[in-house]
Amino acid sequence: STTQTQQSAEASLSNRHEGPFREMRTELGIQENGMRFRIKLDYSLLDDDIENVEGPSTKTLPPPPLHLRTLTVCRETLDGYWPRASDNGKDASRKKQDLIDRALFGPPGAPGGLYDPPPVGSEKRAVENYMLLQFEGGVTALLPHRLDQYESFTDDLDGSTLFLTEGESSPGWVTSLDWTPGPIRYQVDRKVMSGTKLKGLRTLELSEVRGEDADRWRPKDGGANMRQ
Repeated sequence: STTQTQQSAEASLSNRHEGPFREMRTELGIQENGMRFRIKLDYSLLDDDIENVEGPSTKTLPPPPLHLRTLTVCRETLDGYWPRASDNGKDASRKKQDLIDRALFGPPGAPGGLYDPPPVGSEKRAVENYMLLQFEGGVTALLPHRLDQYESFTDDLDGSTLFLTEGESSPGWVTSLDWTPGPIRYQVDRKVMSGTKLKGLRTLELSEVRGEDADRWRPKDGGANMRQ
């Protein structure tokens, strides 16, 4: 069977993270069986876009998007040794090294892709803003490589330009990580607000299923948010 957990953030907290932003850093990880797999994401404006956030055109142009600058993959063990046996010296002795090798350095990609693909909005948004990556250790990650800080903009009657940030009905942004470090397969989805509030956490969702039963219990809703 599958266990799903959702933790919602208070809406008031999102007001403390009002953009537009020049940069943003975030990370997502799973820890189990004395191992941890993390991805660290660093976003920033393009150099040519900085003046659109800080210059006189701030009120007449839509906020520029943040672009993924770097992605760092962290494979960690919590027993005081390096994950790879070859990095620990000839005299190092560790139990379950085979399990660690398989869980952190096995074939790339989660079996069948993400266990429960989250909704990301339109097909155009999925193509232009997101990327799906496969990592060694049976890991699949979904993440936005471009974070738009607006939804649309239009010219006012007097010729000035207005921009509309994405509203509450927008899907916001989601980063997903799927990993099976042992008998249990985990998928965590970190969902944040949209528009200039993208530093505000909307929900943190966790799915758990026995790895051998994942295909049997895989959701068939086409990608839906967990019910409140």
